[in-house]
Amino acid sequence: MPLPISVSPCQLIPDASVLGRQVWVKRDDLLHAQVSGNKFRKLKYPLLQLQGKQATLVTMGGPWSNHLHALAHAAAMHGYPCLGLVRGPHAVDSATLDDCRRLGMQIRLVSREEYRALRDVPGQWRRHLHADDANGGEPVWLPEGGSCAQALHGVAELIDELPFIPDTMLVACGTGATLAGLLAGLRGRGRVLGIAVLKNAAYLREEIAGLLQQAGYPAYDNYELLTGYHHGGYAKATPELLAFCARFSVQTGIPVEPVYTGKMFHALQLLTAAGKFQPGESVLALHTGGLQGARGFALPVGTECMP
Repeated sequence: MPLPISVSPCQLIPDASVLGRQVWVKRDDLLHAQVSGNKFRKLKYPLLQLQGKQATLVTMGGPWSNHLHALAHAAAMHGYPCLGLVRGPHAVDSATLDDCRRLGMQIRLVSREEYRALRDVPGQWRRHLHADDANGGEPVWLPEGGSCAQALHGVAELIDELPFIPDTMLVACGTGATLAGLLAGLRGRGRVLGIAVLKNAAYLREEIAGLLQQAGYPAYDNYELLTGYHHGGYAKATPELLAFCARFSVQTGIPVEPVYTGKMFHALQLLTAAGKFQPGESVLALHTGGLQGARGFALPVGTECMP
């Protein structure tokens, strides 16, 4: 069975004192209690393709990976054995990995060099399999972040759920697959601003183009990739960002974290102040979930800002 069908709500933030303008938020953080946000959408079609088959799911991620966490829940829901190749030293642990193990995911640590090879060398993941890893069925690879061509189809469906086509959409970018899926669903309408959450992210333009091509979509280019809002790099946060996340959550009632969505909303505030948007322009931000990962940040008790 695929992940259960669900539609997330759109919430209006009308108070200009929060972000400087009226903004709609697509609350994909509410899609599923555990298989959160864009991970829910990315996993839909890869899991549909496996329906009725025996398979062992194999993937990769860091110790606080939202993708690992979501896949562990999805695999447990549908009875698939799964293996996570995790970047880290000889001994690494996190609340995320504790959850994954409890759900039945086998965690196998790899060095940083081996992890880079998993990204760069096709089929490298097979070198980390053991003889008994196929006992639950043919091993099936799901790339880092769930960013495969099939994932775009699930993300694209989000656009048909919107009450209107906004002039501008904003999304946080880690691998570029969610942004590519939004372009696929928009079919050339409006524009998308992608807020890169890691350093040196210009290469994501090639990733986006490649994913669109692999998924059979036209080479949509109605987007901008903004690379100056990463606050030091992936999973890095400045005091300014942490303070913004806490303030935003209190003022709006929308929980955010400083790895992805917090950086996007903070960028939105700065872009508004810089005159990036026209007065009558409709703006919609995609909340991609991933709140579980915020446990990796030491934040004051009572704040809603969690990576």
